[in-house]
Amino acid sequence: MYEVREDRDDAAEIDRLRGMIAQLEARCAELDRLAHHDSLVPLLNRRGFLRQLELVIARHERYGDPAAVLFVDLDGLKMLNDSFGHPAGDSALIHVAAMLVGGVRQSDTVGRLGGDEFCILLDHADEQSAAETAERLVDTIAGDEFFIDGMPVPLSVAIGVTVIERGDTPAAVLARADQAMYQGKVAA
Repeated sequence: MYEVREDRDDAAEIDRLRGMIAQLEARCAELDRLAHHDSLVPLLNRRGFLRQLELVIARHERYGDPAAVLFVDLDGLKMLNDSFGHPAGDSALIHVAAMLVGGVRQSDTVGRLGGDEFCILLDHADEQSAAETAERLVDTIAGDEFFIDGMPVPLSVAIGVTVIERGDTPAAVLARADQAMYQGKVAA
């Protein structure tokens, strides 16, 4: 009889420990989500985007798979915040984020680096298809209707394009894409 009770105690302890492990795994998953996702828009944050970019760079190094990065800057966010308040600016960021996600393939990665800056990782994309995607997104966002308190407010973005090259680092890729975005703004 004593052994049966001891077996029950062991089984109960094992069940309790399994429950604790499940709770810890769920908490770890939640912490990972918080560490890698933006708090305002349903996108990866800088850390999460860089993690994805590292994976694509590694795949490019190993297999030569083409990929490109689009650096997206929402024009006039400060003016929007100053004129209509930060909730309006947040709404514009959320709106643009949704348009960016809707304007690329499901296999592509969209992230918010911070402020008014987004990045898009186009997997299996060469420079020409990346440039076409960037142009389409610029036109789509400029042609879309965005309203604040019933008043239409035009939105626009500037996008820089770069392809991933052999020997790249995430920092080098972002720097090139950012530079391309600024060159595009100056030329416009």
